[in-house]
Amino acid sequence: MRNLALFMLASLPLFAGFFPPTVHTTVNASNGTTLQLAKPFPVNGMSGIVIHNYGNNLKAATGYIEQTAASGSAKLITKEIIHHESLPTIKTPVTKGDKIIGGYLYDNVMLLAPDADTYAKITKATSKHWVHPDLFAVYLSETGDTYPTKENLARFAKQYQVGLIYIVKHNSAVLLDPISGKIVGKRAFSGTPAKAQAPFFMRIGEIRSGWFSDDAPGDYYKIMEQF
Repeated sequence: MRNLALFMLASLPLFAGFFPPTVHTTVNASNGTTLQLAKPFPVNGMSGIVIHNYGNNLKAATGYIEQTAASGSAKLITKEIIHHESLPTIKTPVTKGDKIIGGYLYDNVMLLAPDADTYAKITKATSKHWVHPDLFAVYLSETGDTYPTKENLARFAKQYQVGLIYIVKHNSAVLLDPISGKIVGKRAFSGTPAKAQAPFFMRIGEIRSGWFSDDAPGDYYKIMEQF
């Protein structure tokens, strides 16, 4: 029994470094579209939010950035930090001294797994705020999409405050930053089932997409190879 438990733990991605930590730093220099961080993020491709101080105790998140080099070079991502029809779009440029939170909401993770057993093993063994894929399945039904893509994952993550997408492939596991669209963690993963639920494990029977779309479930592992 003890050997079985050790085998189960060994098959899970639990080593330090798989989940990049949240980093608090500042902007050393900026030309409005590219910038230099005072303290680099641990992984290229990590996104972060910019916090600008307007004075008089007024601060606001004004944009997203993505680290592009290990030296701390980064670029501004052209995505609205907040969208509301009654509010103006924030156009404050990134300037020296702005605060940066890298890996913002990285503790909020959604897992795309091939079956219920794999999902349960990972979520029970790893302490994160797990956003259940049922919610994503409902979102896909509402938007008319059938499969997860970088585009619909980015929209979903922004709406539901998801920081990372944990994706189990056939022999590996990866972490997708949905804001930057980049992989920020990867490791080997064993013990995946030969037969997987498609398009991913969820407790909902099927994703009802648009009338004119292809509702065939497809192959889970082929779907996840796009990431």
